[in-house]
Amino acid sequence: MVPPEVMSQNEIDSLLRAITDGEDDISSIQNIEEKPLKLYDFRRPDKFSKDQLRAIQMIHESFCRSLTTSLSSMVRSMVAVEVVAVDQLAYDEFIHSLVQPTVIGILEMYPLSGNALLEINNQLTFSIIDRLLGGKGEPLRKPRDLTDIERTVIERVMMKILEHLEESWSAVVDIRFRFETMESNPFFVQVCPGTDMVLLVTMKIQLGEVAGIMNFCIPYFVIEPLIDKLSSQQWFSSTGRKSTDGVRDILAMRLNEVSVPMALELGHSIISLGDVIQMQVDDVVRLDGKVDDPLGLRVGNRIKYLSTPGIFNKNYAAQITGVIGEELFPEEEE
Repeated sequence: MVPPEVMSQNEIDSLLRAITDGEDDISSIQNIEEKPLKLYDFRRPDKFSKDQLRAIQMIHESFCRSLTTSLSSMVRSMVAVEVVAVDQLAYDEFIHSLVQPTVIGILEMYPLSGNALLEINNQLTFSIIDRLLGGKGEPLRKPRDLTDIERTVIERVMMKILEHLEESWSAVVDIRFRFETMESNPFFVQVCPGTDMVLLVTMKIQLGEVAGIMNFCIPYFVIEPLIDKLSSQQWFSSTGRKSTDGVRDILAMRLNEVSVPMALELGHSIISLGDVIQMQVDDVVRLDGKVDDPLGLRVGNRIKYLSTPGIFNKNYAAQITGVIGEELFPEEEE
């Protein structure tokens, strides 16, 4: 049975105007405005707004940048990490999308209640383990579960990943991630009911010639207390304050701990290479300064101070007598 056609309001108004004006050509009234339809499942409503999803994506883009550097130095290979997608879907859909066996880390998110999941593709996992144990990073040809030694190795990798994840989330909210346990069968992991909505962040990790997927899954009821703080504006404002206030103090503190070489220069002289070759014990090299002239104290590659040589606690020493400009002494390449 074919359903009857229903006229739109515009068609009804046009038809009434045509009848009122005495127009007989009703077929010319065909001003139909069709709007694209968007499917919406009322049983599984969206929990996150577009702005919140954008903030979550920016958090994990920052996480990918820091993880790229850290993981590259850890496995001694070229590594690229990027966010592929940020989705909201039912927990059942996420579980059924995973391949068995895989590596799933069950995480605690203090002070939030509940657990999150960090899943790493099995092929990528064995490539990382192979690199850490001195291999070339070749993936496993036949899928299998991890041995006890391999579980210990990958747990340490996950600990490092959680450090960067915690640092990236701290730009918006203060969350402490703690590794709880590991599972290889996704159907044995039940952190929430199957129909509940979860936040899924999918990331691609390229390790040399091996590529794999890492998924970060958070149930909605776990992250719900922080949902109001997740916005792109909050992320930008938090990262801005961090860069202007905290980073400056950290840089100043670390610069104060940098070791700088210092050298006391007695003077300069220019001689030929032949004279240098013929130099012997007890030969005298004439310098361009006098005995009572102050000596230059070189810091790094630049002379910064005037000083007087002497002895302090039976050691050779120099007492600074003034600060000089760089133009008073010639620059020398080390």
